[in-house]
Amino acid sequence: MQEKKPSMDYNTDNIPKVLPILPLYDATLFPKMVLPLVVMKGESVHLIDEAMAKDRMIGLLVAKKQENVRPDPENGDLATVGTAAMILKMAKTEDNRAQLLVQGLSRFRVKAFQKGKSYLVAEVEHFTDIDHTDNETEALKANLNKQFGRIVQLSPGLPQEMGSMAASIREPGTLADMVASTINATPEEKQLILEIQDSTKRLKAVTKLVHHQLEILELGNKIQSQVKGDMDKRQREYYLRQQLKAIKEELGETDEATVEIEEYRAKITEKKLPEEAAKEAERELERLTRMHPSSAEYTVAMTYLDWLTELPWNEATEDRLDIKTARKVLDEDHFGLEKPKRRIIEYLAVRKLKPDSKGPILCFVGPPGTGKTSLGNSIARALGRKFHRISLGGVRDEAEIRGHRRTYVGALPGRIIQGLRRAGSNNPIFMLDEIDKVGSDFRGDPSSALLEVLDPEQNFSFSDHYLDVPFDLSKVMFITTANVLDTIPSALRDRMEVIQLLGYTEDEKVSIAARYLIPRQRDAHGLKAKQINITAGAVRRIIAGYTREAGLRNLEREIATICRGVAAGIAEGKIKKAAIKVANVAEYLGPVKLQAEAKARMSTPGVAMGLAWTPFGGDLLFIEATAMKGKKGLTLTGQLGDVMKESATAALSFIRANAKKLGIDENFFDEHDIHVHVPAGAIPKDGPSAGVTMLTALVSLLKNKTIQKDLAMTGEITLRGQVLPVGGVKEKVLAAHRAGIRTILLPKWNEKDLVDIPQKVREDIKFHFMEKMIDVLKIALMQ
Repeated sequence: MQEKKPSMDYNTDNIPKVLPILPLYDATLFPKMVLPLVVMKGESVHLIDEAMAKDRMIGLLVAKKQENVRPDPENGDLATVGTAAMILKMAKTEDNRAQLLVQGLSRFRVKAFQKGKSYLVAEVEHFTDIDHTDNETEALKANLNKQFGRIVQLSPGLPQEMGSMAASIREPGTLADMVASTINATPEEKQLILEIQDSTKRLKAVTKLVHHQLEILELGNKIQSQVKGDMDKRQREYYLRQQLKAIKEELGETDEATVEIEEYRAKITEKKLPEEAAKEAERELERLTRMHPSSAEYTVAMTYLDWLTELPWNEATEDRLDIKTARKVLDEDHFGLEKPKRRIIEYLAVRKLKPDSKGPILCFVGPPGTGKTSLGNSIARALGRKFHRISLGGVRDEAEIRGHRRTYVGALPGRIIQGLRRAGSNNPIFMLDEIDKVGSDFRGDPSSALLEVLDPEQNFSFSDHYLDVPFDLSKVMFITTANVLDTIPSALRDRMEVIQLLGYTEDEKVSIAARYLIPRQRDAHGLKAKQINITAGAVRRIIAGYTREAGLRNLEREIATICRGVAAGIAEGKIKKAAIKVANVAEYLGPVKLQAEAKARMSTPGVAMGLAWTPFGGDLLFIEATAMKGKKGLTLTGQLGDVMKESATAALSFIRANAKKLGIDENFFDEHDIHVHVPAGAIPKDGPSAGVTMLTALVSLLKNKTIQKDLAMTGEITLRGQVLPVGGVKEKVLAAHRAGIRTILLPKWNEKDLVDIPQKVREDIKFHFMEKMIDVLKIALMQ
């Protein structure tokens, strides 16, 4: 690179070496460039006045601090390189401001600041550009001119003549200064350009700034072109659609798709959807207007709008809060069930006193056939609400509750939203049937999805995956049913108020049959009241000999069998009417299926009768023990679970440890094997409550004494001979009562459970409450 001596565009000898300094804020002045300024500060206005009175020469330095802070040169608040300038024009305003037009003369470097003036004064050293005339400099000039010309084209605020003016400048330093002063760059970037004395280096620095600025402008221009193209396309489509619409209206033709869209628009307005749902509906409707009716997405969007506009967002039924009428309805529909009825009446009373109270989540738990599902329908009738039943048995897919996302083919909302649409109100009664039989697999856990549904603190904004907008479920009254509580997840069970529905007593079954079952089956088989008469004794025979159950379903089936037999006889002309008494029940139902086996099976030593709990209610459990020649062996059969086997082992250990106290030969175990069997061997059995029964059966065997024939027992034992409490006492007691048992041995701690047992049952059965096994043996074996 060839270096020349500095050239002087201005005669720097005529520019003073001492200049008054005017700080510049957010601006930079280059030599030969013109810059308008407004001076507001008092000392700066005084500086301008003195400069105008002398030679109009001032120095401009960029300040590094804000305008309201006086710059301090000693702290580096001012740049050290600036521009000497001449004031071309100056005008003052009424508020003592000075408006200037200044032109740059040359660069200078501050040597020292002087004191004694109210404004800044500095001793400066002027310097000019170091120019080069090599090929690199010429190439940089040509490239910078080309890029700057492109900037002028893309910048509407720059006159087109600026490009020609830049191309006419021959000095490389002046070209760099002109371009740098024109482009959109920060004061700091411009200050760096001002400080470069070498014109070639200055051209390179300015080229970098210009390249960056050009990229921004071209990207902005591209974005603007795209937006303008999209807007032009939409405007054209809208114009053509409006023309097409006008032509069709003129010809009397109507577009079916347009009619559908207008119908949806009217539905959205009429429904008064919540804000979020309305926004989603409008967005989907806007998409629908842009689709062709033959498109696959068109049908998907229509289905979604159908669901949004058909849901009962604001429709609700008015609750019938007449307590007397509600009680009458419940009594008409169901006999007994006092506890569930009382809870419903309490709910109605609270609603009457506090209308905005949140609905409870009731869970009816009990054996099949006890009226759990039909009770929900009666509640709806008593309240005057819509009723919808959802069967959850075997549901294994979370989407059944929350729905499928619209990205799937054939997507639909979940059962909750579907039920609301069918009910037609936002406050129906939902019966979630068989909630204990919900499963889970790779498709998710439906019981987890039910956590939000069955929580009054969360379900006010239930979000279905298909709708993707919240729906308020807080007004819905949810009722669930289950046969057992153990299979319901604890988090879900915690959200529900559990109400136990016990099995019915024999007297209750007779009353229910006379009031509900017989009339219903009579009508179902086309019989009149005078054509068939089933006596109470016949009903009792059916209950005792054909249907030993907690509920009523088998009883109703047997009554239906009798009605079919009578209907067949009348249709064939053999009879005109029939009176069904105890004696002729077997003519229609065949031989008695269930015998009173308790007394017969308890006639030998080693047999004890226990009480068991099943999902279908209580049941009798016979335990048989026998001994044979052997060496201390213990055999257990009858499909027993681990807990039940451990109870048998604990019972035998207690007997061997207390053989002398119980009056049993201590050497008996050395020469005999013991076999304990629980009949109905195909049915799995488990649980600790058979411990008392096993121990009693073993002692009965070893002492060769029979147990009382009408006695049953239940309880868990310990090795110390303590009797511990068990569960399912209510179901077990009712099962014993159905079987004709009149004496029951229960753990002392279960005495409190008799509160829920019907008074009639408590009067018919004699209860003994035991704390120790010795007490059990004394009563069972009459020792």
